[in-house]
Amino acid sequence: MASELSHPVVFTTATPYPLPSQKFMIPASWKRYQLSQLVNKSLSLPSPVPFEFLVRGEILRSSLGEWCQEKGIGEEETLEIEYFESVMPPQKMSSIPHEEWVSAVSCQVPGYFVTAAYDGQVRIFDYSQQLLRTIPIHDASATSVVVIGQPSASAEHNSYLIASASHDMTARITKTPFGGSDSDEQSAVTLASLHLHTAPIASIASNLPGSHLLTASWDNLIGIWDTIIPSADEVPADDAPERKKRRKNADNSASKPKRKAPIGVLKSHTARVSKAIFSPTASNKAFSVGFDSTVRTWDVENAVCTDTITASSKPFLDIAISPSGDFVLAASTDRTVTQYDVRSPTLSTAALSTATFLHPSTPSCIALPSGSSSNNNANTNNNSQQFITGAYDGTVRLWDRRSARSAVTTLKVWEGQNHGRKILSVDWSESGVVGIGGEGGVEVWRVQGSGDQALGLGGVVRAAAS
Repeated sequence: MASELSHPVVFTTATPYPLPSQKFMIPASWKRYQLSQLVNKSLSLPSPVPFEFLVRGEILRSSLGEWCQEKGIGEEETLEIEYFESVMPPQKMSSIPHEEWVSAVSCQVPGYFVTAAYDGQVRIFDYSQQLLRTIPIHDASATSVVVIGQPSASAEHNSYLIASASHDMTARITKTPFGGSDSDEQSAVTLASLHLHTAPIASIASNLPGSHLLTASWDNLIGIWDTIIPSADEVPADDAPERKKRRKNADNSASKPKRKAPIGVLKSHTARVSKAIFSPTASNKAFSVGFDSTVRTWDVENAVCTDTITASSKPFLDIAISPSGDFVLAASTDRTVTQYDVRSPTLSTAALSTATFLHPSTPSCIALPSGSSSNNNANTNNNSQQFITGAYDGTVRLWDRRSARSAVTTLKVWEGQNHGRKILSVDWSESGVVGIGGEGGVEVWRVQGSGDQALGLGGVVRAAAS
């Protein structure tokens, strides 16, 4: 309408749906829906594609005029608006109850979920929620679990190596079949126990090839390990009863886990280390966070800290790294997740902090979609900008790195009697499966992207519906 205020706008996008490079006069009353219609009609798209709109680092949630009024922007000022494909509402797919708190969940092996719980056991479920394996690995709470290396369909007899960490101050490497069940002839075998730490181990991580592991502990140390199973113990037993038992059962020593020693130790943290991870682009590079309010970069080969980002009063609980290795996200007890640029170690801490994502409760865990940098489908640009966080208020939030003011969407986990229980772990597979573990067990969600056929989740949907 001629009497309605309008704003000059230039649109940009990294999607496969670019508009012509020209200025548009947009009515001030228009919101996301009308802007999305404009893009669809201007490009004559055969099927409607919903879009979100980003204005100066903020996703547009109101009308354009209301946003300009709030920011004090005049009606003659040209706005640059970036648009990207909308995130469809997340869909809850199944719930997998556990009697104990779930400290870690992994959904990186297609068709399976791996969980670690406070009872010291690792469990394997398939997409139909069937419990396939219960593996008693640790004598105390298990804190972390990871599938070693890149899962593939060619794994021997559908078996994989998994690494787990625990409050019993050890980490362990276990070979286990994923298919079948505990009643099958094939069973899980713990091949090695990793001995270094004198306090609970908070996390364990594998590099992409699966050749090395990192353990992060409350004793301020990070252990570096190879995944070669030794033929004999590398570390002697440190208590007399165990030595006596070993002598008594010497004939069975071949079936016992071999005691591995680390190939290196990373020492620089001055308080407990929460997590250590390898760079996805270089196996000799790693990153870690701890309760000393630091984010550290490591030269793994030489076991030296090459850079330290020191924050003020920000004990860190978790860290995740982008597939490109350009930035890390670190969750802190001050109820924030901070993004740090790790490409330029000479910059100040203030310059390295490029965004802060506020949470109403302590964020305990972070996950980026795995494989987002290697997939060339239409959702790649979205995935490379998105991450999820789990928090102690029982809510998982999906964020876009370009808009730190508010989450794109939220997942209310364990609704009903269990809602509000702590979330301790999240994982996001390449296929769009999100696994959430914590006080209420495990929930499985589908977050945007491919359809059920690509995800292979029809069975999960049917199971959830029934």
